[in-house]
Amino acid sequence: MSEHFSAEISSRICNHMNEDHAEAVVLYAQAFGGVTDATLAEMLSIDSEGMDLTAQVNGEAVPVRIQFDHVLADAEDAHQTLIAMVKQARVKAK
Repeated sequence: MSEHFSAEISSRICNHMNEDHAEAVVLYAQAFGGVTDATLAEMLSIDSEGMDLTAQVNGEAVPVRIQFDHVLADAEDAHQTLIAMVKQARVKAK
């Protein structure tokens, strides 16, 4: 984990995404993690290079690592990148 993403920042982002944006986390797994049949997903951690999820597929937990398209500078960059990614995922899902 980079100096920009302490365990506390990762935990805060993951809790927020899992509690308030669960649909987005599923979309990340489907669109960027290649787990197109994921029905649920949980963000486990985030760092400057990517995020780790677990996706539910047919009742099985599947680990998913999604690399970002750039190295994140800080938590604000993570916020903006996650927003951009969910927008891209929604376009892909149509």
